[in-house]
Amino acid sequence: MLLARLAQVSREVAATSARSRKTALLAELFREAAADDVPIVIPYLAGRLPQGRLGVGWKVLGRRSAPAAEPSLTVAAVDALLSELGKVSGPGSQAERTRLVGALMSAATEDEQRFLLGLLTGEVRQGALDAVAVEGLALATEAPAADVRRAVMLAGSLQPVARALLADGPPALERFRLTVGRPVLPMLAHSASSVAEAVDKLGACAVEEKLDGIRVQVHRDGDTVRVHTRTLDDITDRLPEVTAAALELAGERFILDGEVISFGADGRPRSFQETAGRVGSRVDVATAAAAVPVSPVFFDALSVGDRDLLDLPFTERHAELARLVPEPMRVRRALVAGPEEVRRAEDFLAETLGRGHEGVVVKALDAPYSAGRRGASWRKVKPVHTLDLVVLAAEWGHGRRTGRLSNLHLGARAAEGGFVMLGKTFKGMTDTMLAWQTERLRELAVEERGWGVTVRPELVVEIAYDGLQRSTRYPAGVTLRFARVVRYREDKRPEEADTVETLLAAHPEVRP
Repeated sequence: MLLARLAQVSREVAATSARSRKTALLAELFREAAADDVPIVIPYLAGRLPQGRLGVGWKVLGRRSAPAAEPSLTVAAVDALLSELGKVSGPGSQAERTRLVGALMSAATEDEQRFLLGLLTGEVRQGALDAVAVEGLALATEAPAADVRRAVMLAGSLQPVARALLADGPPALERFRLTVGRPVLPMLAHSASSVAEAVDKLGACAVEEKLDGIRVQVHRDGDTVRVHTRTLDDITDRLPEVTAAALELAGERFILDGEVISFGADGRPRSFQETAGRVGSRVDVATAAAAVPVSPVFFDALSVGDRDLLDLPFTERHAELARLVPEPMRVRRALVAGPEEVRRAEDFLAETLGRGHEGVVVKALDAPYSAGRRGASWRKVKPVHTLDLVVLAAEWGHGRRTGRLSNLHLGARAAEGGFVMLGKTFKGMTDTMLAWQTERLRELAVEERGWGVTVRPELVVEIAYDGLQRSTRYPAGVTLRFARVVRYREDKRPEEADTVETLLAAHPEVRP
């Protein structure tokens, strides 16, 4: 497939707000694509590079080349060149990157150059397209959309499903089944402003502790245990105590969902940063485990034995979990019959906060496990407003923060793609965080000026705030009140950041 065709569709999709039109455009593109092009086409449409970071900044991208007169670049050729670019390192690497980017841009037409520049800088990121792409693929292959969505959940991404569908048609979906050893995307929770709101929406439910740890999915097949993060990364070798705990369980074959968390000597949870630092440690794991041991705490069972539990109601899945996992390794919970027992749920939240945890997750007892989706049957409740936003830029600090990037420009996802700035904050940052974010943001910089840096929208940060207020200064018409940094969420992708629509729905009193 020619890159010019992909660039054209990307531009047309960005220009329309109608979901049906986006779906039709993508379906037409998928009909034209070869199966082998799909693993490249899909991330490019969403503005992502399969290779990840390439180490290319504006010093290289700023050197413009004269455009080609006619399109000749294929998506496969571009992918190959970018893979070569990602491998460049060592002495002379800057010159080699400049050469490779120059060769790429010289072979591109003017439209293709604009698309490539946006792709390399992160400016065409359209995470919201992932769901539309599923619908477009279903339309293109005449496969049931629900079956395609389920296959994507079980495969962990759209690319392998699309390749199989385009090569072999709808029967290929039968290949994608829940399999021990192959992680699936986790079920996620919507936010609720209070326990009362969550219980009112869900009725009979379980109110569970929301632990401030790292989400994990644990697979065991006999003596083999694999541990995966919510982004499906394999971290088994970093967490030997989780492997040991899984091997102590009675079952020989299962998939469990839960968190790993570290507790202090007083039995209270350590900070998220300590747990995250331990999970992220790859060197001298034994020493790290001795200094900051972690414990798995499970709250769901996806598979036990050869039985797929995804479609069962939560009550039945939890019964399987309780049969397999002893109580000390299960998350604490309280069962609530409905709104008439909301006081019981509120008391449990207060007890949970008193134990040092961040809130609760309220779960409908009759709901299946919606892998890879933010299901309405799970509602998380925290005592403060928080958002997962993306850093768009950062300003240099003053005084004791001189020489460090301090004031963050914060963006939420827009329905039409890209990010909308909601405000700034320099609050809530420790000296350690300031040093880390300065280094990290300079790695992501696409432009550096006297006031600070503009960065690729890739870094997710959790922000606490006291409310919203109307503002003509920002494009969404609102800004955050008393925003402060809670933590960075490198375990989350930009596509998982909160949307402007979610924010406005939570604060109807200030809707512009």
